[in-house]
Amino acid sequence: MTEHSRTTLADRADPVRAWSARRTYRAADFRPGDLVAAKAGRRISVVLPARDEQSTVGAIVAALHSELVQGVPLIDELVVVDSHSTDATAQVARSAGARVVAQGEVLPGLGDVPGKGEALWKSLAATDGDIIAFLDSDLRDFNPAFATGLLGPLLTEPGVVFSKGAYDRPLDDGRTVLPAGGGRVTELVARPLIATYWPALGGFVQPLAGEYAGTREALESIPFAGAYGVDLGILVDLYEAYGLDALAQVDLGRRVHRHSPDSALAVMAMHQHLAMLSRLRRHGRVTGADAPGDTLTLHRRDPDDGGFRAETVRVDPGERPPMREVRAGL
Repeated sequence: MTEHSRTTLADRADPVRAWSARRTYRAADFRPGDLVAAKAGRRISVVLPARDEQSTVGAIVAALHSELVQGVPLIDELVVVDSHSTDATAQVARSAGARVVAQGEVLPGLGDVPGKGEALWKSLAATDGDIIAFLDSDLRDFNPAFATGLLGPLLTEPGVVFSKGAYDRPLDDGRTVLPAGGGRVTELVARPLIATYWPALGGFVQPLAGEYAGTREALESIPFAGAYGVDLGILVDLYEAYGLDALAQVDLGRRVHRHSPDSALAVMAMHQHLAMLSRLRRHGRVTGADAPGDTLTLHRRDPDDGGFRAETVRVDPGERPPMREVRAGL
């Protein structure tokens, strides 16, 4: 019996703990050659959504292309969805070995909405893999084991339709690097929301991880929340559709990326609330509630007069319908 499948009496008395013991894997559990053998004719797509990531996307694509496209034939298509970059993201990604797709050119008749959720949703129409892995494009010190780890449970564990990354997130405050603390929206917003409304998902170490993989059938069966609500929305909707045991998480070790200012984190936090409220309504947890607000007011000290200056930003990420419904209507 492997380590991840061992359960104790205490685990069995606690469903979240039992799931974690059964469905938590390590990236090192899965070797690329073994995964190639386990593909059994299935095609694999790896997608990187990118906006102005010229400094990091090339190294990620090059590592994946060298080791998992050319080295072993695990990845069948490596795609960067360019979300209106103003820098050389597209050129860098293409030179490193990716097929680059402009977000606005996918399903143009349905319009184009800013944000990560749109890039991921449109990638379903721009790829043909039976299994799709998503990786953020701002990762530093990237290891291709991120991809093999996420793909492992989907290729080797019957019944698993989705796997999500788990990792440590160091926090660089500009003076020193702390071993943890890089997931402020996760800890202060997403985890309390999950504990309140979907406690069965409490075993996920990184519920907002941008690194995850799923079967096309599963991913095309659910709506995609807009912007940064997409990661939480996918997790909740797949749980509702397939049950907890169809979901897995994989310990990827350590994830290093750039950090956002508090003002950007506030907008991301609101995305989580809006995505969760939408799912509470969709799954019958809340009825008859007023429409949520769509603006966020931020306050900053004005350096000129010493007072506070209010800035109101619009936060309306929207949602996209299940891709299988879109395909049916084309």
